[in-house]
Amino acid sequence: MPFVQITWLPKVSRSAAVRKKVADAVIKAMVSVKEAEISPDNLVVRFGEAVDGFPLPKGHSQNPNLQAEQKPDAEAFLKDK
Repeated sequence: MPFVQITWLPKVSRSAAVRKKVADAVIKAMVSVKEAEISPDNLVVRFGEAVDGFPLPKGHSQNPNLQAEQKPDAEAFLKDK
């Protein structure tokens, strides 16, 4: 079962309705990648708030400052794929 955790800074505008819209968009995007074979019935999106002052972890991001370094010998290396 795929699990997506979205952690963001708390803001008043991030209401339950906004979280629902974001979750729907994430589910739609993930399910649309046919090769991933993800069923919306088995996908969970959860939200958390970063209030401890620690920076968000690096990962897949369009922001170069938030991109995690890829290891060429790792299975998920994307350079030549």
